[in-house]
Amino acid sequence: MNVSGYAAHGPHEKLKPFSFEMGELGSEQVDIKVINCGICHSDLSMMNNDWGMTAYPMVPGHEIIGEVVAAGKAVKNVAVGDTVGLGWFSGSCMSCHECMDGSQHLCTSAEFTIGGRHGGFADYVRSHWSWAIPLPEGIDMAKAGPLLCGGITVFNPIILAGVKATDKVGVIGIGGLGHMALKFLNKWGCEVIAFSSNPDKRDSILEMGATNVVDSTNPEDLAKIAGRLNFILNTTNVTLDWNSYLVALAPKGKFHNVGAVLEPMAIPAFTLLTGEGTT
Repeated sequence: MNVSGYAAHGPHEKLKPFSFEMGELGSEQVDIKVINCGICHSDLSMMNNDWGMTAYPMVPGHEIIGEVVAAGKAVKNVAVGDTVGLGWFSGSCMSCHECMDGSQHLCTSAEFTIGGRHGGFADYVRSHWSWAIPLPEGIDMAKAGPLLCGGITVFNPIILAGVKATDKVGVIGIGGLGHMALKFLNKWGCEVIAFSSNPDKRDSILEMGATNVVDSTNPEDLAKIAGRLNFILNTTNVTLDWNSYLVALAPKGKFHNVGAVLEPMAIPAFTLLTGEGTT
């Protein structure tokens, strides 16, 4: 199948029209006609080779909503005509311990939608059937895409950390990831503290579901919540004064990072030791 899309041909280059052949469809693969595709900061990182793993030309896009238009003979769970979503992953071995344990995203041979294959800024994409997620009828396809990457990225830590409705939690960075984290944690029932360095965002952040907004550049604001948060989620990809946030954790509090911080994170051991904190 010949596919048309838009590709980056080098770091920091603009996307240009690009055509490619997808080859023969595998027995457990599906072809998806792209209807909507979001854009994630990870797309930009891959386009610019920030992580040193990009192969050019590269078609970005991994927040994909589309229709299954072809299915291999061994495909299960989805059929031609189904509306599905495809996120960061497009394949896994389905036989290793992680896959059999239900943690396919931890498979050491997992395939990325925009790594080693072309993504959703194209007419069609291909994936293993298990990663083509059936979507409910009536869903707003223009809005559903970001849930497949940014949404699950911030929702998964809530489950991993065992966050309870009675917990007081914090979210660092209210952007693409952070605003979804606010909404999830608000509906979870938590008291949600948003850390933001932009005072102009305050009203919008409160509307998104935050209980309060802390100016992350103000030491006095940070000092007021010291020792009070059961869970903090960092969504930023820049180096911060990590200790100023870790001291905000309550005893046995948990700090979870989903921001792709490129530099090593300087985590002070004694801040964690004294409160039995977890990162």
